[in-house]
Amino acid sequence: MASFNKFNSFIEAMGRKVHNLNADTLKVVLTNSAPSASNTVLANITQISNGNGYTTGGSVAANNSYSQTSGVGKLVADDVLFTASGGSMATFRYAVLYNDTATNDELIGWWDYGSSIAPAAGETFLVDFNGTTGILQNT
Repeated sequence: MASFNKFNSFIEAMGRKVHNLNADTLKVVLTNSAPSASNTVLANITQISNGNGYTTGGSVAANNSYSQTSGVGKLVADDVLFTASGGSMATFRYAVLYNDTATNDELIGWWDYGSSIAPAAGETFLVDFNGTTGILQNT
């Protein structure tokens, strides 16, 4: 399973009320260009080509919620499934989570899958959020 990496600006944005992780629309985009921890907004990310099962702007991570227990905050959401159709999806290696509700589409974090992935027509790719620890935890 790929590890979650947060964008540095996410922490500042949390303190400035940019994100409401319990109510905002969160999305996942795919890229074949390595994100940098210093990236701040979706415009900094080069998404894969639109088509064959991928839509520019990504897919919604539905039913997101943020809660805390004993001082530990946890973000959870439904897994995101991409299905190649009409041909192979463009090659990607990284999945990036961002806040589509925030004014500038601020970035939250990304996963590096270790090698390039190009689902052929009919194949799927699942961004599998950890059901136990959630997408991220804040302490």
